[in-house]
Amino acid sequence: MFSITKHSARLVFVILLTSLFFITPARARDTQEMHSLEKALNTAEAKNKLNPHIQLYFGNQSRSQIAKKISEIKTNKKTNGFNKSDVKACQRAFLSAVLELQKQATQDGGDAVINILSNYRNKEISSDTEYMCGSGALMSGVALKGTVVKLAQ
Repeated sequence: MFSITKHSARLVFVILLTSLFFITPARARDTQEMHSLEKALNTAEAKNKLNPHIQLYFGNQSRSQIAKKISEIKTNKKTNGFNKSDVKACQRAFLSAVLELQKQATQDGGDAVINILSNYRNKEISSDTEYMCGSGALMSGVALKGTVVKLAQ
């Protein structure tokens, strides 16, 4: 028969208490990084899927005069990042987000989306050359917003 003495109970208590100092809380990965617009827009998949009739202007990129401002739009797209590099997963999420902007612009009767900026977790970042992407252990996401317009011919 096993009996616990005062001494062994204290020893167990001290061991448990000491082990708490060595336990660190598990945290999910949440990496937020800027990625190249040029590289994302020039992938083979992007070249095959982007609508050449809906122009995209990021940040303050120069463009034709605006004939008509139509609407403000937002998109938030995620993709499976499992077994992919953050760059590849982010490019896929970015392409999904840009395709959604083009789809909304078409539905609204526009021919361009201007002033496109990253809006990841509602933190706006405007850039002519980069977009923000958040990556975790399993997913990557890109959120964009912009203005649908009709450009002057």
